Amino acid sequence: MSKSEPGVFKSVESVTNSIGMELVEIPAGTFMMGSPAGEKDRQVNKAQVSVTLKKPFKLGKYEVTQGEFKNVMAKEPWLNQGGVQIGEDNPATYVSWDDAKEFCEKLTVIERKSGKLSADEEYRLPTEAEWEYACRAGTKTAFSFGNAAFSFGNDLNQLGQYGWFDDNAKNVPEQYAHEVGLKKPNPWGLHDMHGNVKEWCSDWYGEKLSGGTDPVGPNGGLLRVLRGGGWWNSPDWCRSANRNDNRPPSGRGLDLGFRVARSQSVQ
Repeated sequence: MSKSEPGVFKSVESVTNSIGMELVEIPAGTFMMGSPAGEKDRQVNKAQVSVTLKKPFKLGKYEVTQGEFKNVMAKEPWLNQGGVQIGEDNPATYVSWDDAKEFCEKLTVIERKSGKLSADEEYRLPTEAEWEYACRAGTKTAFSFGNAAFSFGNDLNQLGQYGWFDDNAKNVPEQYAHEVGLKKPNPWGLHDMHGNVKEWCSDWYGEKLSGGTDPVGPNGGLLRVLRGGGWWNSPDWCRSANRNDNRPPSGRGLDLGFRVARSQSVQ
């Protein structure tokens, strides 16, 4: 997929796989995960923890599209559902966590057969820590743009340049997840990290964030983590640290989608 860049961002390395998905190289590093105490609408389940990610990984530049999902899975869960615009470059929605995991497993097989993926690499869902780290892209603001670490109000004037949320999607005639890549990217070149569709992460949901080195969340649970907010949500749901509306692995919805990570296999 070839997209023009409507914003200016730091130059990053990227690769394109055998089905045309572009993935951005995310460097290893340390960051504060969650919301600082002074951030508006901060809740206990977003209290900050220090996280270190020891290894770089790749992350989809865009949310997985309908075209990509059909190519790999040969099914279209969004058909005949409300709140959907059909299009090859629109995000795949009504996708469960189970669907997203299966997509990653099948894509791994396809990529290995094509020779684009080594035997010790795999596609998977990002961890919650990886997702927020990539979303922040080195920033400490409520969104991946803005000036002050504790600002929120001023950022709302800019949010429409970076994401689809209730003001420019739900509350207008175009009530659906929009084509990926139409808004400005974050500083690492990732699009639609704020809004459009909420994105599944690999972790089970826990009431407190998991800190430390390469955290992967609780060992079990009832809900899987969703990040990023969707077109159906208010601006506060689209913040870098937001972790509301987590769902069971079988959950589906008009603003539920995902993006893929790629890294060395943990097996």
